[in-house]
Amino acid sequence: MADLQPDDKLSAFLKSGIYRFDNANGVFIDPVRILNRSYTRFRISPSAYYSRFFHSSFNSFPVHQNDSPKSSNKRKRGKKGKKKPQNLNSREQIADRRHQEVRLGLLKAHEALLGECQLLEILGNLRSDGENCDIESSELDFVELGSVWQAPFYEIFLQTQQVENAGTAPCDEVGVPVFDNLVANLGSSETEAELLGHNLLHLTFRTLRFLVMRKSDLKKIHNLIPAEPDCGFNLIVIDPPWENSSAHQKLKYQTLPNRYFLSLPIKQLTHTDGALVALWVTNREKLRSFVETELFPKWGVKHASTFYWLKVKADGSLISELDLFHHRPYECLLLGFTHRKEIESEQLLKLKHIPDNRVFVSVPGDYSRKPPIGELLLDYVPGIKPAPCIELFSREMMAGWASWGNEPLHFQDSKYFLHSKDGEF
Repeated sequence: MADLQPDDKLSAFLKSGIYRFDNANGVFIDPVRILNRSYTRFRISPSAYYSRFFHSSFNSFPVHQNDSPKSSNKRKRGKKGKKKPQNLNSREQIADRRHQEVRLGLLKAHEALLGECQLLEILGNLRSDGENCDIESSELDFVELGSVWQAPFYEIFLQTQQVENAGTAPCDEVGVPVFDNLVANLGSSETEAELLGHNLLHLTFRTLRFLVMRKSDLKKIHNLIPAEPDCGFNLIVIDPPWENSSAHQKLKYQTLPNRYFLSLPIKQLTHTDGALVALWVTNREKLRSFVETELFPKWGVKHASTFYWLKVKADGSLISELDLFHHRPYECLLLGFTHRKEIESEQLLKLKHIPDNRVFVSVPGDYSRKPPIGELLLDYVPGIKPAPCIELFSREMMAGWASWGNEPLHFQDSKYFLHSKDGEF
């Protein structure tokens, strides 16, 4: 595809939320614009989504990568903020080699962002939605709610609506069990829902399904295994609640030991044509080694490439110095292919090649909230189009996807949304 002119690229970004850099193996994404393409009557509030890494004023943008982290990270750091230790153990040496291999690509993607002046101007205004959004109010704790004896009796009430000439008219309200139950919205627009007095939204332009599991019973995922292999999923995105000290300290979500994830029935969820598996991992080398030597082999996944999510602030600077040993400003997305049965090497060659070390840049949302990367992966997904997609350990929902986990409705609370205005995207 021929390179677009700057104005055309900017116009395409405003519609799609994806800005492709010309001379770097990377893109910039605006998660709010991407997600809002699925909504009609509501839109995600940028103020609610971008709750971190924004400042009250933007006097100037950094002109070079080496300057930006230093100017934006002047506060004193603890031991974890120190640069690379002088004496590395064997595991730390492997982690450092991985970092050095991708470092140049990360720098090129960041420098490409800093060279796009018009994009940087938009970047500084991502949070300007014209309304204040209170995101400090109490939230539904689905983990705690699912642990009580009354959990099987809790219902979520879905309100379908019909679009009329003068607006929308409410139709039937249906109550369905919220836990251990597969819920689908088959309509063509958002469906408003209520649970224990909290207004929730969920959406679809195809079938949307979600399953809230009680406690941490991973066996309940078997409810999602299709009866026929040709009804399985071609794209499986997984964001496991890995054990880590930060999650424990901030008490943001419940974590699980690594061994729990070995039991996920990835092959059984896979479509007969195969699936692309995208797994989010932290930068801990112990975890990376576990995935490569135990988890992927157990799932029958053959690693194909690694993508990197580079995190920046609203002024374009990195959220931390690139070479900090324990707090690097990026996360990894490991990509691989799996099939229900073992396939021959000739069949593997038919799978689409995925470029390695690709970088996608964005301003992070709330803690542990991952950007919507499905559209960046669809070109490499095997099988039918549109591809059936599922996210495991989901914390929000996307149109046409199945969502499963403890908290698939976490970011669907109406306080994260605004009413759409005519012509507003």
